[in-house]
Parts: sequence; C-alpha cells; structure tokens
Amino acid sequence: MNFNNLAIGTDIEEINRFDNKKLEQDEKFLRKIFTVKELEYCFKDNQSASHLCVRYCAKEAVVKALSQFKIRDVYYSDIEILNNENGSPYCSIKKYPNITVKVSLSHSKTYATATVLCFNG
Repeated sequence: MNFNNLAIGTDIEEINRFDNKKLEQDEKFLRKIFTVKELEYCFKDNQSASHLCVRYCAKEAVVKALSQFKIRDVYYSDIEILNNENGSPYCSIKKYPNITVKVSLSHSKTYATATVLCFNG
C-alpha cells in the first residue's frame, strides 16, 4: 500500500462553543463555515449545537488531513458533511472531488469529535 496517498485528521471541541447559535441572528458567521444543506440538517431539531459542533470538528479534521497533501486552499464552506439514507455521515470537498474522505463523527453531552481518512487518487 502506498501511504503517500493517505492522510488522517482528527479534532475535538466543546459543544458549548455552538450553544445559543441561531440561524437568524448568527447567519453571517454560520454561512462562513456551513453549507445550506448542513444548516438545514443541524437546525431541524433542538440538538443544533451538537450537530454544528461535530460537523465543525469534521471540517477541521479534513483541513488537517489535506495539509498532509500540501493542500491549503480549502475553506470550511468547501467541505460538506451530510448523512446518507441510513444515517451514516459522508463528506465531499467541492474543490477536490478526486479526494475520497471517510469520516467518523461522535459526541457526548459536552464534547464532539471527528476523525477522517483522506485518499488522494
């Protein structure tokens, strides 16, 4: 296996960082980080802070992994973390559709974490 095409990233954050974020009052801030589809998902129930935080962690983990490929021109809004039909998270990077990302998300009452594996090729 050629590990030059493989990168890993991880991040952990306190969920309270996203407490009290409201789409109406924090729209400018939220749209810098999240896509429209992500915001729709995150604000569909009263657990928005944990949904936002875990996706933020995933985006940070992706940026860390991409830096191992010397890719530094990706912004959080270029990375989209959604769920497929069975609820499993998946990731796409608009600027780099050739990079495959596997993502794992988890959170407790106070912390959210994400780990990603990126394959370039």
